[in-house]
Amino acid sequence: MFLELVGTLVVGLVTGIVVWALKRALGRRLPGWLVPVAAGLAMLATTISNEYGWYDRTAGLMPEGFEVAQTVEATAIYRPWTYLRPYITRFVVVDQLSARTHPNHPGQRMVDLVLYGRWARTAKVPVLYDCVEGRRADLMDGLELDAKGTVEEAAWRDVPDSDPVLQTICKEA
Repeated sequence: MFLELVGTLVVGLVTGIVVWALKRALGRRLPGWLVPVAAGLAMLATTISNEYGWYDRTAGLMPEGFEVAQTVEATAIYRPWTYLRPYITRFVVVDQLSARTHPNHPGQRMVDLVLYGRWARTAKVPVLYDCVEGRRADLMDGLELDAKGTVEEAAWRDVPDSDPVLQTICKEA
């Protein structure tokens, strides 16, 4: 975040200097207000570019076995351009290399979900999906599979068949 702020300020400063030098080279034929306006527009363009490019940059750096299952787009009143094209603020990734099943329950898959957010810490959440019943249980607080392949105190939640995370996890089950 800090580096993006510094980069945006540098772009504004460089743009202002270039327009100021152009104004002087043309014998002051350009209006004086053009220097701060050009710097401001350059900083705005840089900010917009960073917002829209974040998802592609982040998804492109993911390790092998990570598969994007769901993205969340957002709009904001203070970013009117987002109503024309919303930008991705967060996304859910399935760590396919962490997927495991139990012989007693072949329709269930335990995987790690990785949650990415634009200005948030990345979080890894272990979950258990029942591909047959269409439900999931978060395996927080140390819940583990017992010898029979069941989770005793799991809080199951129904998940619709159209859920993109369920579809990504259960496509091989």
